[in-house]
Amino acid sequence: MKYVVVSGGVLSGLGKGVTASSIGVLLKSAGLRVTSLKIDPYLNSDAGTMSPFEHGEVFVLDDGGEVDLDLGNYERFLDINLGRDNNLTTGKIYAKVIEAERRGDYLGKTVQVIPHVTDAVQDWLEEVAHIPADGGDLPPDACIIELGGTVGDIESAPYIEALRQFQFRVGRENVTFVHVSLVPVMGPVGEQKTKPTQHTVKELRGLGITPDILVCRSSAPLTKETREKLAAFCHVSPQAVMSTHDVPNIYHVPLMLQEQGLCEIMNVDCESTGLLHDWKTMAYHLDTLTEKVEIAMVGKYTDLSDAYLSVIKSLQHAAMAVDHKLVINWIEASHLESDWSDASEREHAWALLKQSSGVLVPGGFGDRGVEGKILAAEYARTSSTPYLGICLGLQVAAIEFCRNVLGFEGSNSTEFDENCKNPAVVFMPEISTTHLGGTMRLGSRPTLWQVEECTIRRLYGDGDSVDERHRHRYEVNPDMIEAFESAGLVFVGKDETGQRCEIFELEGHPYYVGVQYHPEFKSRPGRPSPPFLGLLMASTGQL
Repeated sequence: MKYVVVSGGVLSGLGKGVTASSIGVLLKSAGLRVTSLKIDPYLNSDAGTMSPFEHGEVFVLDDGGEVDLDLGNYERFLDINLGRDNNLTTGKIYAKVIEAERRGDYLGKTVQVIPHVTDAVQDWLEEVAHIPADGGDLPPDACIIELGGTVGDIESAPYIEALRQFQFRVGRENVTFVHVSLVPVMGPVGEQKTKPTQHTVKELRGLGITPDILVCRSSAPLTKETREKLAAFCHVSPQAVMSTHDVPNIYHVPLMLQEQGLCEIMNVDCESTGLLHDWKTMAYHLDTLTEKVEIAMVGKYTDLSDAYLSVIKSLQHAAMAVDHKLVINWIEASHLESDWSDASEREHAWALLKQSSGVLVPGGFGDRGVEGKILAAEYARTSSTPYLGICLGLQVAAIEFCRNVLGFEGSNSTEFDENCKNPAVVFMPEISTTHLGGTMRLGSRPTLWQVEECTIRRLYGDGDSVDERHRHRYEVNPDMIEAFESAGLVFVGKDETGQRCEIFELEGHPYYVGVQYHPEFKSRPGRPSPPFLGLLMASTGQL
């Protein structure tokens, strides 16, 4: 087993996840089976209870694991399916160590960070690295381990020490340390400054880890002088200093690393399969798209695009499939509401909505902006504008339909008004009301088709059911399904009990689809998610 450990220095948000995924693409294109693992040094057990403002979106896996958004990058780039154990947090590792101590596994010893926590980390890494992630039975050949945060953080110290020991456990020749750092450009001359990288590498080496490869983020390609200076001060060869400068789209990053000789340094033949050629075609295809398609994204975290990362990627995958350049019109849902205080903001929000070719309302929690989302769903329904509602997006469309088509005034979700009359959306009976973490309806579950012929079923293709990932506590009120269907909102997909609404489609509308699951988590470059593909096809007149 070969391991690639990706760490980061200077500051967070440099793109360690994309770098780790890109290295994985190169190893996969050399014919290796690859898996990936993310270490998050926070104390949360998982990402499930964190606000998207805090940490970006919560990515959901097949087994219901709520994890860091970087695992979404790994799955999309490497076309693999990971499990909850592929995201290691301090909360998980301490829970495991304390549980072992309570059982008496440490035989009366004083339980300490070294060796007990560091040993537990190493055991975890080795165990998870051998779990197949490509759908086959054979263990992976290589595992990419990404250490979250930056070197020098007090939280990541036990992991740095565990990784220092790990290189001797598995053999130094089987571990490649990759350090991602920042090379800022200062002053009017535009000089590339190497000092921040020198300091972070010095700190890492002081902790017992010597990087084999430096990946330097900068706005422009590194100059020869900068490369040589970094090599001299950071104890690596000039060939092992990689420049990852700004590119038109992230799919260029593996190609950029390959062109700079990363495959030779790692001693693999990246041209041995046709994967890299296909990847190159895709990256350049995305650059050449000129005809635009505008999609309105009506949400509540619109100031932070990372909160909707998988949704954005799914829209991009679908836009590439219909040969259009994606333009997202970000609309803060509350700005659409009639009582919004700033009239000019309201006008602007409505103008953006009306100029868009399609409308998407993604998932979310809380009541802020819900009335605005309901207005967006009404606009799409009445103006024959293609609409896709995901999770909460399905629920607001159901509320809108209940109020304006079925005539149930005051209809709402019990999430926003516990005592509303004629609730269109209700709390699911089996869900815990006392604990928030890991208690939703989570993970991959089957949706069974209820009709022989409908748009969304044609998009999905053959099969009696589809498996998609869920993350919700509320559902469309089963008692109202008959009323909905008699008015033309047909529940074309239900869960295995036949009671729970999973997919609806509005009769006589170009494309008005709601899904209770999150199809964005399974979208891949070159294999877009069917609900998103339908939205883009309808928005560009190709459906």
